[in-house]
Order: sequence, then C-alpha cells, then structure tokens
Amino acid sequence: MNSIGDYGFLSDCRTAALVSRDGSIDWHCPISFDAPSVFGRILDPDAGHWRIAPLEAGPGTRHYLGESLVLRTEFDTPGGAVALTDFLAFAPGSRGHEIGKRVPRALVRIVEGVRGQATVEMELAPRFEYALTVPWLEMQGGALEMRGGAAALRLETDVPLELERDRATARFQVSEDDSHAFVLWALDPSGDEDHEHPPARELLQATLEGWRSWNELHVSYDGVAAALARRSAVVLQGLTDERTGGVIAAPTTSLPAHLGRSDTWDYRYVWLRDLSFTMRALWVAACPTEADRFLGFLTRSLGRPGNRHVPIVLGSDGRRDLSERHLDHLAGHRGNQPVRVGNKAWEQRQLDVMGEVLDSAYLLREQIAEFDSQTREMLRDFADRAAGGWRDPDAGMWEARDRERQYTSSKVMCWVALDRALKLAERLGEDIDTAHWEHERDEIHSTVLREAWSETIGAYAGAFGSDQLDASVLLMPLVGFLPATDPRMAATIRRVESGLSVGPLIRRWEDEENGFVICSYWLVECLALLGDERAARARFEALNGLANDLGLMGEMNDPSSGQIMGNFPQAFSHVGMINAAWRLTELGRKGPG
Repeated sequence: MNSIGDYGFLSDCRTAALVSRDGSIDWHCPISFDAPSVFGRILDPDAGHWRIAPLEAGPGTRHYLGESLVLRTEFDTPGGAVALTDFLAFAPGSRGHEIGKRVPRALVRIVEGVRGQATVEMELAPRFEYALTVPWLEMQGGALEMRGGAAALRLETDVPLELERDRATARFQVSEDDSHAFVLWALDPSGDEDHEHPPARELLQATLEGWRSWNELHVSYDGVAAALARRSAVVLQGLTDERTGGVIAAPTTSLPAHLGRSDTWDYRYVWLRDLSFTMRALWVAACPTEADRFLGFLTRSLGRPGNRHVPIVLGSDGRRDLSERHLDHLAGHRGNQPVRVGNKAWEQRQLDVMGEVLDSAYLLREQIAEFDSQTREMLRDFADRAAGGWRDPDAGMWEARDRERQYTSSKVMCWVALDRALKLAERLGEDIDTAHWEHERDEIHSTVLREAWSETIGAYAGAFGSDQLDASVLLMPLVGFLPATDPRMAATIRRVESGLSVGPLIRRWEDEENGFVICSYWLVECLALLGDERAARARFEALNGLANDLGLMGEMNDPSSGQIMGNFPQAFSHVGMINAAWRLTELGRKGPG
C-alpha cells in the first residue's frame, strides 16, 4: 500500500481522485467528494483500484501541466518511455466551457509513447459503495459497463479488454507517438443516457483551457514563494465544490494522523473553523468573488437563526447531519482503524465559529457592496451568541471528544466575533446594542489575559487554569487580539517555539508525536510579526520542503521521516502556506507589525 504522500490529486471541483506514482488510482468517489468510493485501495487492498503502467517500470516521474490539476506521469522501461496523462474533466458550464449537452463526470487517462516501445498493462477493479458491492461487468456497444447498487460506470477505450469475474484487464504495445485513451464515465444508474460522449482529447483541451482561464482571471499572487502559493491556490480551488463555493478540508477519509492510533477521521466536509483563514488565503492568492460565494453558502446552509448551537461542519452541499459510522469491513490505511464515514463533530459546540464567520465578513467588506438581509441577520445572531455564550465551555478547535473545557482560542475567537461585528455595525442594520457588544468584547479580553496566563510555563496556555502548551494560542496575534511584541505574547511565541518544535514543524501539544502543518505556518507568521525575519524565513522554507513532489501537503508530517500523514491533500495546510507567504511578503514591503 502506497504511503499518503505518494499520491497526486485530481479534481473537477465536484469530486476527486488520488493517483499513485506507479499509475494506480486508489481513491475515487465519482458522484461527489463525500459519496461512496468505487476505488478505495488507500483504505484496503481489496477496495478497488485502476492501474495503468508499463511492464518493468519503476515509479514514474510526474508533474502537473501548467497551473492545472491535469497530471502527467512518465515511466521509463528498458525498451522505451511512456507518458500517462490523468485528469477529471470539468462538468458542463464549469470554467465557462460547455462539453456536450449534459455530460456526466469523467475520469480520463491517456497513454502516449514517448520513446522506443513498451508493453503497458491496465487493470480496472471497481468496488462500489466502499467495497461492499462488486459490480456486474458487461460489454455494451463497444464499451465496458459496470453496474451495481446505486452506481454505474462506463469505460470507453480503443484498447481491447479482457473481462474476468470482478475486473477488466488489458495488455498492449505502445510505440513512439502512439496514443490510447481510457475514459471512465459516471452514469445515471437507471441507464437513461441521452448524449454523446466527447473524445478524450477534446476533454483534455477543454479541461486545460478551463484551468488556464480560471488562473488568468483569479490568481495574481506574485510575492514570496509564488510558485508554491499559486499551486496551493489551485489545490484550494480543486477542494471547492463548484455548486456551492464550500471548501472541503480534504478529499479523503480515515487516513491516519498517527500510525497505530485511532485518529482516523472523515475530512470530506466544510469546517467553519477554517473559514477566516481560508478566506484570507483566497483573498491573497485567488479571487474575492470565490470567497464571497463561500459566505453565501454559509448563509443558505445555516438557515434562519434558531436555538440550536451553530454547527462547526457542513456537507459541501450544505447539509448539517453528518452522522458518523464505521466501515468495519475495511482494513484501514496500513491497518489503521476504524474507517469512518461521516463526522461526529457536527454535533459539537465550538464557540470559535462565530469569530471565523464574522472575521470573514469583515475581510470581504470592500468586495461586498451590501450584505443582504439574511446575511445581516446571521452575522448579528453570531455576535449576540458570542456576547451571551463566551463564558461557556466547549469542545475547542481541536474537537476534543472527552469533555468540554474553557479553551483560550475559543474565547479569543468570541472576542474576534464582537470586534468585527462592532467594526461592521453600520452595515448590520439598525437597533443594535453596540454598547453591550463592546462591553462583552472587553470582558473577554481582560478575562483571557487573566485566566489563560500560566506562570508555570511562562506562556498563555491552551485552556483556562491549565499549564499545558497548545499551539492554538498562536492565533492571538494573527487575529489582532494582542500584538506579537506584547511581552507576554512574545514570551508565549518563544515558549511554543522551544517547547513544541520538532525540526521545522511544531506539534499542537507536548505529547503529540507528529508536527501539525498549519500550526507550523502560524509560527512563521508570529515570528514575522515579532520582526524575526531570519527565523521566519528559514522555518518557512523548511516547511515548504515537506510538500511532496507535486507541491501537495497533508495535515501532519512525521518529524523523523518527513512522511506526510493524515487526510490528503489538506486544505488547511495549503491555506497556512499561502497566508505565511503573504505575511513574509508584507514584512519585506512594510517591515514588522
């Protein structure tokens, strides 16, 4: 089983696929990001895959074509070289390109001869519904149809196929300038198809043009580490559901953050916790209109304010109920269980989400001429909730499942909610009790300064009354709660740096083994705000070096091996990279502060 960081990422902004260095697609959910998989070998050797590679070839060398998510892998063999181009074709109307009248989702693979001659093997072993169903395989109209349960696929290719009971195989010769295409269509399981499928080359050109035009219109960042930041912007776009504007945390489920533990979570959802940092990254490296769509997605998804707590996570289609269950028939990535579908975090109370949403609205204030009535009502409700509930315990931003606590970062983000609401007050309507908001904002500030400080560790702790270091306190200067140069804040930054560092990475807390990528980029920002440009840049460059060969980042890295861990690619890590790059760019232009 390939390691997490060995994979490339494909997306059509509705769903995703992961491709290994040896040409195997080991993860794909054809209908949507969080739909059941048809290829799931990242979670079990028998959960489905689709491999195309030459015989006698080792792992390929690979790169994306331009600023796209079209992946080209080249394989060398004793007799010649072969290139494999993989991509998910854009849906109709996506990026402004119409492909046919009503094109279903298409996963495309094109094999080309580069030099000499080589024998190529193809093995397609679909396993529907997270490998609960082996589909029927049947040739129909010159193509291979696969049907089972609620799923249906159709493979169109010019290569002769051999059918076995549970898979299709092929072996064919490829010479220089030869080209063979495989297009896997996700069909309507009813069999009601009323269109002609475009050829692979047409899909390739439309998809490349779609990415080119999106980058031309949206990506203009040219600061520090521009190439990696622009790649990260493309990854974030690939993690954005084009239907709603929701940005999912990752396209995978249950890839372990640590080997041998049970921290295997389903990340194929939209976290409000990530919102303000994601919005800033989109604002820096992509386009404010994309961020504007995300805010509109929240207004629609959350509905009219009510008595229930604000959900911290939503489906990319806006649904709230993400009930969690275990897939006990799957072995798990490298034997790590359980394999989870859904995420129980949807039931948790996290006070920080109000701050993330209001901070995003404040960030977008110049791009949005006027908030509509629904958005105004939502933002006012969040400010009132922060003012009335900030004293309550909650699960915290790390989603503790044992018990609720008085987490420092939760209080800080409630302060952010009220601070940004006050700054937006003139745009939130009439009859607002701004005096109450201001009083509670100041109460939060004084309480955090008093209750979160630990003389024992000489730093602000992760929770009131605690003596434990927690990297979440690095948010305090990033959101403007305290300047980095405040003596106690500066001491906290240095204490986190010395107490939680493992190489260029930092851990979230002292007994965690692996380094958490976004927290490590937060430290880069804090060091920059302190004016320690040399240390900030050194750590930043070392962190960038932990991305895989395609510039993709996971949630964590093993500090001893550098191996990527956790669900992959991780939006929050790419967000952290972009924001740290922007901070260093601003430091070079304006100096510390």
